[in-house]
Amino acid sequence: MAASHSGSAPLSFGIFDQVEWEDRPAGEVFEEHLRLVEYADDAGFYCYHVSEHHGTSLSLDTSPGILLAAASQRTKRIRLGPLVLALPYYNPYRLANEISMLDHLSGGRIEIGLGRGVSPLEAVYFGVKNVEDSRAIYRESFDILLSAFTSDVLNYHGEHFTYSNIPLWISPVQKPYPPLWFPSSNEESIPFTSKHGLNTVLNNTFTKEAIADLAAKYKVQLEEHRGDPDRMNGHVATPKIGLSVKVVLTPSDAEAERIARPAFATWAEHIAYLNKRSGATYRAERGDYDGQRSNSTLLVGSPERVSDEAAALVAETGINYLLCSFAFGDLAHEHAMRSMHLFAERVMSRLADG
Repeated sequence: MAASHSGSAPLSFGIFDQVEWEDRPAGEVFEEHLRLVEYADDAGFYCYHVSEHHGTSLSLDTSPGILLAAASQRTKRIRLGPLVLALPYYNPYRLANEISMLDHLSGGRIEIGLGRGVSPLEAVYFGVKNVEDSRAIYRESFDILLSAFTSDVLNYHGEHFTYSNIPLWISPVQKPYPPLWFPSSNEESIPFTSKHGLNTVLNNTFTKEAIADLAAKYKVQLEEHRGDPDRMNGHVATPKIGLSVKVVLTPSDAEAERIARPAFATWAEHIAYLNKRSGATYRAERGDYDGQRSNSTLLVGSPERVSDEAAALVAETGINYLLCSFAFGDLAHEHAMRSMHLFAERVMSRLADG
């Protein structure tokens, strides 16, 4: 863990993994990503986060719990968590039990990212046909999960779910429940995340100036509500305010750029897949390589250049969590692992010195 930056909490580092489709057996892909988290465990990364998507080349990880259960048996220290579980796609009673199982299998290392899901097309796959239903199911599911984590018997009567006197034989290792995460894709979510002290990851399509503004607002509102008795994440003393970045490191700047650009283009195709399939508008800036490079949310180059860019990004924005994607698009496994090695050995240590 790094020293304090700009008066904020100590900087720490995580990994975000989408486990994208490749034209080869899925078992080979999963094995390479498990090797990635094994190295991250040894290298001192805080948490390994995985996404959840369905019916898209963006992710083979349609069941985060299964992948995290495998990772829990091959690691000892790193924390593990979905970022996020799309709640409208689950029965919340079953999900609560599965999260509790994961917390026990990992020895109390689970973190929980909760969300509504970003793709209307994915929601339709699960019978959720409109946004209003999605919101209502999400809210009920959120309440049911927290109730199930902290009760011996589940009782809930809502519009979408009803449970009466169901015994709960397993609860999480961590009390009252594992740390909660809620990514922030717009300014309107900051009052909710900061009031409850939820760990958050700011959308990397924000400008650096916007990220700095949102991080500052989060910190102010967190302190204003720190003593609130109804805070959901009150057991987390120092919430993480993160930013997601893609990272490609090689000994030279030129080699890193040569490798990163085509891999990013493949990732951009994958992330646009569902929008194009459904006919929805795609946010073109997400696939803008040069735009993300200039915004420092795509860190590419030698250890020296990436260290300089990452240090400036942290100082300018006030974040305390750098969430790194090392494996994306069609980047070869050996290139992703080399990036991680160089980052752990040459970049993390420099940022740790402030």
